[in-house]
Amino acid sequence: MVNGIIIINKEQGFTSFDVVAKLRGIVKQKKIGHTGTLDPDAVGVLPVCLGNATKLCDLLTDKSKEYVTEFILGKTTDTQDISGKVLSEHEVTVSESEVRDAVMSFVGAYDQIPPMYSALKINGKKLYELAREGKVVERKARRVEIPEIEIESVQLPYVKMRVACSKGTYIRTLCADIGDKLGCGATMTKLQRTQVGPFVLSDAYTLSEVEQLVLEDRLHEILRSSDSVFGSYRACRVKEQGIKMLRNGNKLFPNQVEEKDAIQGHEKMFFETDEQVRIYNEQDVFVAIYQYKKDERCLKPVKMFLE
Repeated sequence: MVNGIIIINKEQGFTSFDVVAKLRGIVKQKKIGHTGTLDPDAVGVLPVCLGNATKLCDLLTDKSKEYVTEFILGKTTDTQDISGKVLSEHEVTVSESEVRDAVMSFVGAYDQIPPMYSALKINGKKLYELAREGKVVERKARRVEIPEIEIESVQLPYVKMRVACSKGTYIRTLCADIGDKLGCGATMTKLQRTQVGPFVLSDAYTLSEVEQLVLEDRLHEILRSSDSVFGSYRACRVKEQGIKMLRNGNKLFPNQVEEKDAIQGHEKMFFETDEQVRIYNEQDVFVAIYQYKKDERCLKPVKMFLE
């Protein structure tokens, strides 16, 4: 079985589910999952997890993301993007400086109402299913973070910008909210995801490129290891007295682990409260993420990657 992460450059017209289905055929493996839905019209970075790396799917979904998007002022649709039914059209009379001020006012935290055309569930039913039935239900606003916006161009009525954002942010809703603030409405026309956590667009491959690498028996060249997601965490190796505990997914004590690059028999380690670390087995194979619990003076498993 293939274990690891492939960074896919999703092309227009494919759903995230399509990507996973096609990869299953290319790699000849069922155990594959994606890490965050991209709309069919959107393109860009889609990390896909294979084998035991599928345990990372929920963790990668929580990562911050970056997008390049374009929207048109003076038009609104039911989906908040250009593929939807036009609801209104208005003349755009705002100036470039007014547009720039409105866009930049969204930097920071703000309460965003999720769109009806989304996969969020209310009473067990996805919002887009209700929307297709012509229903509109009340949605609670969710706090999102927009740490950075860079306006790349303003050629009215079109605006192009780069957005760094927290998980759960809908870029098409951000575009619509900017249009509402300007009083003329807005609709997203293009969306490219350029980064998910540590993974960037330059690291991504199209499905056809992946297929060619598989044919050439070179898939390993682009396969990212599971621990690459946790590069900022300290790396620890289990000592002999902790091997059995680790294999069973039990808690570990500081004297049962050492710095991965340390000489065997290194003195007892010290950890910050709630610090998370990468744990490697005696053969230097990454097997888990553990977190230090100060009140119990031990490390407890957060996520295990044992075969």
